[in-house]
Amino acid sequence: MAGSVHIPWYATGFRGDKMEAAVAEFAKVSLRYGASAYSVYRGRDDRYKILQVVEFEHKADWEAYWNGPEAVRFRATSSGWYQVPVVYAWQDLVVKGDMRPEVDDPAVGTPNVPA
Repeated sequence: MAGSVHIPWYATGFRGDKMEAAVAEFAKVSLRYGASAYSVYRGRDDRYKILQVVEFEHKADWEAYWNGPEAVRFRATSSGWYQVPVVYAWQDLVVKGDMRPEVDDPAVGTPNVPA
């Protein structure tokens, strides 16, 4: 079942910018493990909060990514930049929507607007 994993990182003092850049690079690696998408968010009210979201079709692909050599290396090299424990959560995808611009040419496609 498709889902996403939410990984809340919390940077230590004065390491928010470094941690943001490191998580952004680490998130890209997920595509090599079968992720369909990834995103990284940073809190506006609390600049030390960083949320990584990675979407996978299969939980086994997530586990391969999280336990893979790149993830182990990432956590080891940046271990002083974030607070532990890091408790991720698998979320089952229930519904997803988006807004796409109107398309004039019906051969190109139709907008993704609920009926």
